[in-house]
Amino acid sequence: MIALRKTVSKRLPLALGALIVIQVLCAVFFLSDALRDFADAGLVGMDFHLIVETIAALGLLIGVVIEVRVLFSLLRQQERMARSLGVASGALNDVIEGYFLTWGLTPAEQDVATFTIKGAPISEVARLRGSAEGTVKAHLNAIYRKAGVSSRGELVSLFIEDLMGAPLLKD
Repeated sequence: MIALRKTVSKRLPLALGALIVIQVLCAVFFLSDALRDFADAGLVGMDFHLIVETIAALGLLIGVVIEVRVLFSLLRQQERMARSLGVASGALNDVIEGYFLTWGLTPAEQDVATFTIKGAPISEVARLRGSAEGTVKAHLNAIYRKAGVSSRGELVSLFIEDLMGAPLLKD
């Protein structure tokens, strides 16, 4: 699902850019046609059709200018959001490392804690580390004890509360 979103977010600006180019070509065609008709008819021969065609072509050009401005604004906003997400990811990593250091986790416990925070089940953590599930459970018990929590949810909430700057539940 995430890969699909990335693909769509990369293709969307290209698709919008192509659409804008087509609209510009259409506007140029309609304006040149209106100018040719105006040159042939002059001011005296200007009819309702020519006026409507000129207004429609100008409206199309104005729409293209607005679309380009909105597209660039959205691309800048997307870039800012991506940068903010990177900062938040880095902040979460810093918070996690700080807690691990404070709790005095061993490297093995840090691995287990990291996989646990990411939501991996015990069986998956054991497989990834090449150890027995009992070993992972022992590491988790040590982690919970050192962190002063009793479950995965409480462990994760420590990091979320720190990132949010305030406890999730008031005492």
